[in-house]
Amino acid sequence: MSVLNLSDKLRREVDAVAETAGYLWQKGWAERNGGNITVNVTDAITPEIEAITPLSEPIPIGMTLPHVAGKWFFCKGTNRRMRDLARDPMANASLIRVLPDGAHYQIIADQPVKPTSELPSHLSVHNYLLAKGSPYRASLHTHPIQLVAMSHTREFPKKDVLTHILWSMIPETKAFCPRGLGIVPYMMPSSVELAEATIRAIDDDYDVVMWEKHGVFAVATDVMEAFDMVDTLNKSATIYRDARAMGFVPDGMSDAQMREISLAFHLPK
Repeated sequence: MSVLNLSDKLRREVDAVAETAGYLWQKGWAERNGGNITVNVTDAITPEIEAITPLSEPIPIGMTLPHVAGKWFFCKGTNRRMRDLARDPMANASLIRVLPDGAHYQIIADQPVKPTSELPSHLSVHNYLLAKGSPYRASLHTHPIQLVAMSHTREFPKKDVLTHILWSMIPETKAFCPRGLGIVPYMMPSSVELAEATIRAIDDDYDVVMWEKHGVFAVATDVMEAFDMVDTLNKSATIYRDARAMGFVPDGMSDAQMREISLAFHLPK
């Protein structure tokens, strides 16, 4: 019996992950096994799920993360494809529980699918979010084509240069992504250094962080909100690219027009 039969709330969480995974695949942002999703589902866990015998022995995380101790996460499986996660989420992802020591986890259900190799990075971010009392429960890593392309130059990855360009393409970008886009210089994927740099960028009040020449990492209250922010930023990047392809540099909205958006939506100036 699937663990989803034991919690309607968990089923809704898993369905949202599967829907998002399908969108990532359809957009071409999730080649082969690219990208990851990790959601804190602790609030969806019932006593019946807590009583399930784990499918694995304790597995080291590789670091001690005290604020995720005892928490439950739904994570895309390692070497699993987003298109398969969308089709059959419980066969291509793991429900895991972090043990009270904050240094190990166990796979609980539905199958003994090992979580993403980037689990330490994702859990490090969740540990930081929980420590600061953030309501954010979802983390998403994906490879949006136009945004990644814009990181392949020395000009755009400078602090807030890309944010200003993307905000200026359409009013919705600043309205729906008011914290802009943080930048992390290229680092080895799945590395501790990359996780630490991502946390520092989030600490600077960014919800979406560009990993230079790699992809983006987004955090939000739920996985669909994380997707929507990335989708909106990538739409602006596409508009910028298409204008350049037409032979001109887009003017973008003026600073005065963007201040007007900030006032209308009660956003930070």
